[in-house]
Amino acid sequence: MKRKLVLINPVNPVRTGLTVNKSSRFPPLGLGIVAALTPPYWDVALIDETWEPFTYREADLVGITAFTATAPRAYEIAQLYRSQGVPVVLGGIHASMCPEESSRFVDCVVKGEAEKVWPTLIADFEAGCLKASYCGQTGDLAGSPCPRHDVFNPGYMFASVQTSRGCPMDCSFCSVTAFNGRRYRRQPVGEVLDELSMISQKMVFFVDDNIVGYGEESKKSALELFRGMVKRKFDKWWFCQASLNFADDEEVLFWAARAGCKMVFLGLESEEEETLAEVNKQLNLKRRVSAYSQAFQRIHRAGIAVLGAFIFGMDDDTADSLRARAQYMIHNDLDVMQVTHLTPLPGTRLFDKLQREGRIIYSEFPQDWDKYDMTQVVHRAENMSPAELSSAILHCNRMLYTWPVILRKACRTLISTRNPMAAMFALQSNVNYRNVGRGQLKEQPASA
Repeated sequence: MKRKLVLINPVNPVRTGLTVNKSSRFPPLGLGIVAALTPPYWDVALIDETWEPFTYREADLVGITAFTATAPRAYEIAQLYRSQGVPVVLGGIHASMCPEESSRFVDCVVKGEAEKVWPTLIADFEAGCLKASYCGQTGDLAGSPCPRHDVFNPGYMFASVQTSRGCPMDCSFCSVTAFNGRRYRRQPVGEVLDELSMISQKMVFFVDDNIVGYGEESKKSALELFRGMVKRKFDKWWFCQASLNFADDEEVLFWAARAGCKMVFLGLESEEEETLAEVNKQLNLKRRVSAYSQAFQRIHRAGIAVLGAFIFGMDDDTADSLRARAQYMIHNDLDVMQVTHLTPLPGTRLFDKLQREGRIIYSEFPQDWDKYDMTQVVHRAENMSPAELSSAILHCNRMLYTWPVILRKACRTLISTRNPMAAMFALQSNVNYRNVGRGQLKEQPASA
């Protein structure tokens, strides 16, 4: 009989956060990679709580991934299997940032990227000598196995694809650098194109932090990818994440649009240079906030919508400045407006700073991790009490996501991009964020 590996994608049972809409949920790509790394003589099954409540399944080995907000649920499920004598492996960003905590609830912790260690882990398990921890190294992405998209629930609207890892920007609130390293690494374009050819979904989300990367070589690779998608006639609709340098090159924009790009997510964080400096958002500082609108216009000319992500709750913020930020988002050329709370995630300089200064409100870990979903105030800002900050953000959400604002944005997107599908992407995204805001009202703790 084949041995059975059960992979589990837990969902926060307390708060929906940014995933209140099914259309804004994406397949757990890391588990697809683990499935691909597992020898073919194993049976692999995925339990995904995005779509189905957890029910116990027989297993020889269990692998769980977790973000910080889903860590308590991951630990809960792990305890069920361990009580039945089934070894549990935990990986992902939270386990990598909090390995000592994680090791209290599982048999084995995988820190970092799985590609270099999972085959060894499986061999050790088969030999009866599974170690308590394995540490993956950031290596070359060439030859990495294609994730097994067949294990994902077919209900996901978007397929997830990754073309690169690593980020040299090192923003204080972000743990990407700690997890994937500061060196920007690209997967060979041919391998990405081959993966795309096996994906049945019409819509794709490129999960890279910046799909065009940094520097001339990365730009050439991005162009090769976009041209390759056109040459192979993939006919996909996709969106991606990038930095402001996405707008620097007209050729990149032209081929991205021809390849099917409908929307780009830009981490803008703030329209004030003081707050950008606070979180070390160096690329935006170098471009200066005054250049935002010019970047948006260049992206629009290519027929692509812009999703602008802003952070609320930085130390320089006040109730007045947050209202001004909301007004900026409403009246600027942005197509989609995302608001997240400044959240000190473990493994970031921001978390270390706020913990050192005693400014973290919810610190009973691990049970309090479920509040760290970027839609709740979890720290004390310098200029506002937690209750004042929470109230100000809720007020701004009401300003941002009224139907007149959302519909006006959609009309402007259609006019500026001349792309009905880009306008549809933008409209649906703003409706999603409206629903997130309404969900926050329901989930708001009484103390706020």
